Amino acid sequence: MSNQDLNKGLDRREFMKIGGMSTLALTLASTGLPGDLFTNNVHAEKFENAKLQFNSDGKFKVVQFNDTQDDERIDRRTIELMEKVLDSEKPDFVVLNGDNITGGCDTELEMKQALNNVAQPMEKRGIKWAVTFGNHDEDSSTKSGMYENDMLKFYMKYKNNMNEPGEKDITGTGNMNLLIRKSKGNKAAFNLWLLDSGRYAPAQIAGQDFKGYPTWDWLRFNQVNWYYEKSKKLEKQYGYKVPSLVFIHIPLWEHRFMWYGSVDSRTQANHDLAATKHNIVGERNEDECPGPVNGGLFSAMLERGDVKGVFCGHDHINTYCGNYYGILLGYAGNTGFGTYGLSGAERNRLRGARVFNLDENKEGVLVETHMVFAKDYGIDLTANDQSMDPLPLNNEEKEKAVKG
Repeated sequence: MSNQDLNKGLDRREFMKIGGMSTLALTLASTGLPGDLFTNNVHAEKFENAKLQFNSDGKFKVVQFNDTQDDERIDRRTIELMEKVLDSEKPDFVVLNGDNITGGCDTELEMKQALNNVAQPMEKRGIKWAVTFGNHDEDSSTKSGMYENDMLKFYMKYKNNMNEPGEKDITGTGNMNLLIRKSKGNKAAFNLWLLDSGRYAPAQIAGQDFKGYPTWDWLRFNQVNWYYEKSKKLEKQYGYKVPSLVFIHIPLWEHRFMWYGSVDSRTQANHDLAATKHNIVGERNEDECPGPVNGGLFSAMLERGDVKGVFCGHDHINTYCGNYYGILLGYAGNTGFGTYGLSGAERNRLRGARVFNLDENKEGVLVETHMVFAKDYGIDLTANDQSMDPLPLNNEEKEKAVKG
C-alpha cells in the first residue's frame, strides 16, 4: 500500500468526472434492472439460507478477493477476473477483504453503483459472500454521504450476502465470525473471523503525533479480546477448538517479521533463511504497511491455538504466504485493475485472488491455499484503463439515491 496511493493526481476517475454531463447521462442510463435483486422477503430468505455447511464429500472452498478498489466506473477486467475465478473454482463462499471501493464516487447513486459492481459476480451465481472493510472504503463518503455502516446495510440487502451488523461496543464495522457446519449434523467444522482493521492512525495520542511511523490503523485491544473470548466460548460450546481463518485488510507486523526471519535485520540472506524456516512462497514487491501499534492479535491466536491462518490485502503487489510458528500468514494480492500494481508494462501481472481448500476429514481442516492470477485465464494485462458503465442497479435503490 504505497503512500503515493493516498495522494494521486488527476486520474481517469477525475477525468471522467470533469468530462461533462454526457458522462453522467451515460452512467444513469446504464442503471435499471434487475428488479428482483432486492425484495421485501430478502431478510426472511437470508435467514433461511444463512447456514454455511461442508458439502457431502466433506469439502468446502473459500475464495478471497482483495482490493477491487474502484469507483462506479470499474475497470471491466476486475469483473472479468472475479467471474472467471468463480466459474473456474466454484467456491462455496467468497470474502471481499477490504478496499472494495475507493474515491471517485460523487453521489449516493454512484456509491451504490460501485458497491453493486463488486457484489454482482457472486449474486448472479448464487454464491454466499461477505465483506470486511479497508482503509479506502470511505474515500467517497464525505461526498456521497454513505459511510461504512451505510455500506454494510446496503451489502446486507443482497440475498447471498452473509454479513451481520457486527459485534457491538468494539472498534470497527462488521466484526463477526461465520461458522461452517459439518456435512452431517449441526456441529461446527470450521470458523471464519472477519475483522475490521481500520483506516488510519489517529492524528495524536497523548499529544504525540505519528510522524515517522506508519500512518495506517491497527486492530484494537477490544477487537482482539472479543476474538479471544468468543474463541473460548466456541470451544466450550462444542467441546473442542474450532479451527479457523482470520481475514483482515491491513497486515500484521508479524507478516514483515516472517519474511525476513528477523525484527531488525532485513537482508536477502535473512530472507533466504526465513523462506526455508517458514516455508514462504510467493512475491514481496513492496514493504508491508501495518499500523504503528502491534495490536497483539498474533499473541492471542498463539494462546488459543485455533487459528490456522491470517490473510490480508492492502499491499497490492505482495502475494506471499508462509508458516509463522504454526499460523499461516499471507496476502491475497490485488483483484482490481483500476488501482496501483507493479510498475510499467508489468502493472497487472499480479492481479488475482486467493483460494482456500478445506476438508473436514483432515487434521486442521485447512488443506492448502494458493493464488490464481488473471494471466491464468487469458485476461488482457495491458497497462491501461478499461473502465466501463456501472452494472445494472435495482430500480428501488436507484430512486432512493436520486432522491437523496
